[in-house]
Order: sequence, then structure tokens, then C-alpha cells
Amino acid sequence: MKKIAFSVVFLFAVLSAAAQETATDTTKYWTKKGNISLLFNQSAYNKQWLGGGTSNIAGNFGLNYDFNYKKEDIVWDNKFILAYGLTKIKGDEKTAKTDDRLELNSLWGKKAKGQWYYSMFFNFKTQMDTGLDKNDDKISHFFSPAYFQLGPGMLWKKSNNLSVNFSPATAKLIIVHPHFTEFGPSFGVLQGDSTRFEFGASITAYYKFNIMTNVSVENRLNLYSNYLDNPQNVDIDYQMNVIMKINKYLSANVAVQAIYDDNSIQAVQVREVFGLGVNYGF
Repeated sequence: MKKIAFSVVFLFAVLSAAAQETATDTTKYWTKKGNISLLFNQSAYNKQWLGGGTSNIAGNFGLNYDFNYKKEDIVWDNKFILAYGLTKIKGDEKTAKTDDRLELNSLWGKKAKGQWYYSMFFNFKTQMDTGLDKNDDKISHFFSPAYFQLGPGMLWKKSNNLSVNFSPATAKLIIVHPHFTEFGPSFGVLQGDSTRFEFGASITAYYKFNIMTNVSVENRLNLYSNYLDNPQNVDIDYQMNVIMKINKYLSANVAVQAIYDDNSIQAVQVREVFGLGVNYGF
């Protein structure tokens, strides 16, 4: 708990310092934009269909919101991501999750020279709903696991669509409920514990570009090496989001995420979501 309290106090100190920089500013220094998407997938077969298949329906909700600040030699980029999806298979009484993410990224920088900035970054991610394995046993729920990263570093920012942040002294905290570690480790937290503290280096990269008119690709990559335990085993979290706009309100979306964290499972975790639905920018 001391580590949690320290991380929270440190975060508030950083945000308070940044707030003092902006206290006398007007909203003209802020750039805010967001996107809401509601995607649907359906497959239906009648009794006479000989090709095989099971009728199912799925829906995914996504919220992506950016609120960025820039004034003279100060930049402060913030991104909030919320995603949740369910699928229902005919004949199955239960619904299953297809997506469940809650994430906040905050990156503060003060210009050093050219496109380089002294930086401080913060990342928080968790999930909102209960997660079940193939045997319907509970393996996760809200704030369990929860991940925090915080650290100073250097930011290279060419534009709002291309940046790389390197933090050689990053603190990382993983939190799980004790009932998940009662009989063994969970998400890297040892048996009997509820937290795991790591200290290492982090690289965060962001790149967004247009393939063609109305087709944009957003890429986010986070690499982390823990100095305290097997630093050669680098944690990888890569996310890609492709938006293909049909018109102002309709779009086709493809979301892909690949995760490698040998403390959780020594394999690559891959998630892919594709759908056609309503897309609204604000």
C-alpha cells in the first residue's frame, strides 16, 4: 500500500505542477477531440443451411478522447480509451466478452531543443467487467489487474501524429485482488501478494497516418524492461486501430492488439475486432 500511496502522491504532484502552468490560460491552448464508435457483427443460418455454422451476434462500443495542451515550450498530451464488447452465440445461455479496456495516457513535456522535450509520462490501464476462462472460472475483474507506469525521460515529437518517448527510470505497479493469488501467481503478482513493483526502462511510440482518403491507421507501441528481474525479457504492448470512413456517421473499424508479458503468460496474446457501425466524432 505504501507503494500505491507514493505513486498516487507523485502523480498528483506532477499534475498540480502542470496545472499551475495552465491556471491563467484560456481554452485556446487546448485541443480536444474524440470519437465514439458502435460496431455490430451478425451471422445467421437457417436449419436448411448445409455449409455449417452457428448464428451469433456481437456488439462493440468504443470511446477514444484526446485533450492536448500546447503553449510556447510546454506540451501536455492526454488520451483516454474505453472499449467494451459482447458476443452472443445461439444456443449458449451466456454472453462472452470480446473487448474490455479502460486506459489513460498522459505525457507532459518541456522543450529542450528542436523537436526534443524533457518529459514525464503516466499510464494507467485496467478492465471494467469480470473475465472468465473456458471453465467459467473468474480470472479477473474491475481494477484486478490494474497497471500503472510513471517516469521521467526524453520526448521526441515531430507532430501530433508522430512521437517517441524514452524513460530510463520508469516505476511500474501491478495490482490484483488477493483472491486471485491465493493458490498461485496471477498477472505477474506472486502467490499471497496483491501488488508487484517493478523498476525499469520504457519506450512509448505513437504514429498515425492516412493510407488513402477516409482511411486512417493509428499505431501505439509500449516496450518495458524490468531492471529488477530478467531485463532481457521485454514486455510488448502493440495496438493498431484502422478506421475506414464510409460517410460522416458510418465506418468500418479494425482493432488489433498484441501483448507479450512473460510474467503473465509466456506466449503472445492477440486480440482482433472488426465491425461495421456508427462512428461519431466530437
